[in-house]
Amino acid sequence: MKWWKLSGLLIGVVAATSGAVILWPIGTRPDPIRLDGDVGRGAYLARASGCIACHTNAEGGGAPLAGSVELETRFGTYYSPNLTTDPVHGIGDWTIEDFAVAIRQGISPEGEPYYPTFIYPFYADFTDQDIADLWAAFQTVPAVAEAAPDHDVGFPFNLRWTMKLWRAAFLTDPETEPVDGRSDIWNRGRELARGAAHCGACHTGRNIVGARITSSFYAGNDALPGGDHAPSIRLEHLIDRGWTVDSLVYALETGITPSGDVLGGGMGEVVQYGTSFLTPEDRLAIATYLMDPEDEDWVRE
Repeated sequence: MKWWKLSGLLIGVVAATSGAVILWPIGTRPDPIRLDGDVGRGAYLARASGCIACHTNAEGGGAPLAGSVELETRFGTYYSPNLTTDPVHGIGDWTIEDFAVAIRQGISPEGEPYYPTFIYPFYADFTDQDIADLWAAFQTVPAVAEAAPDHDVGFPFNLRWTMKLWRAAFLTDPETEPVDGRSDIWNRGRELARGAAHCGACHTGRNIVGARITSSFYAGNDALPGGDHAPSIRLEHLIDRGWTVDSLVYALETGITPSGDVLGGGMGEVVQYGTSFLTPEDRLAIATYLMDPEDEDWVRE
């Protein structure tokens, strides 16, 4: 009898705790954003941020930003959502404030947390002007009335409210702010690499629940979605493989490595849909930052 009482008590505690987490509000609503957006700058930032590659199912003949890109992970299969202006299956009925909360905080208009397959932690420092520019660009995307497939994720990761606990444990600021004493080009590279270009999303290892391992910052990741892998981009390893600032700049534009090989897999897509569209100055900034690690970024995240 005591066992049944104890079991009932434990079930009650678990239920109460789960209920509290489910009702736990997350995020903050921003002040109204009334800035005029620059479509060209927004499109550039979308390219730099990987929006095209992650939300366009090019292999399946999908329309730009219509979603349905498949990500196979050890937690299950995720599909990128439709970001077109369709009001039912896309973001056509969102406000710019909804968009800001989604991009910077990873929270849907309904107040639900997004899965960390959406790399919103890298976008947390986007300014209101960045958001206004992105929003203006996304408003030019033709509507596509197609829903992305539902995620196919096993228990307990299929319970979206558990992501609130994940956020509380692992969500950190991207630290894209300028560093005193550094050149403008180095700081621009830091801003891009740690922010929009999100180098650490693929080139940093993940723990058992999919959070980046801070001690493995830029040290590579052999367990990317779909069985892909990303090598270390720490300075000593870049030098060992023959990389220089100039060759990094060239690879970010063309996908060709110092050995004459071609970048494939996920990095090939990054170049094809993202970094090849950057200005020469921004590609140089990223390379300058990666090849000059004289700061604590390389030992912590």
